[in-house]
Amino acid sequence: MNDTIQRSASHDAVVLAEAIEVIDKALAEIGSRQLVTTTEVADLLLDVRQLLNQKVESTTASSK
Repeated sequence: MNDTIQRSASHDAVVLAEAIEVIDKALAEIGSRQLVTTTEVADLLLDVRQLLNQKVESTTASSK
């Protein structure tokens, strides 16, 4: 049981680190620009949503 909790916590940390990395990369790319297209913002939000959704799906699957 403790091993499962540690693996879950480790997976959580990886997913969050990936989401933060996506956000940081996008901020670096658009930080110096005055205008950002809605497509670029939507792509960023979808990338972050996909990473976080992987966590939700893995948590749901492991609780079954």
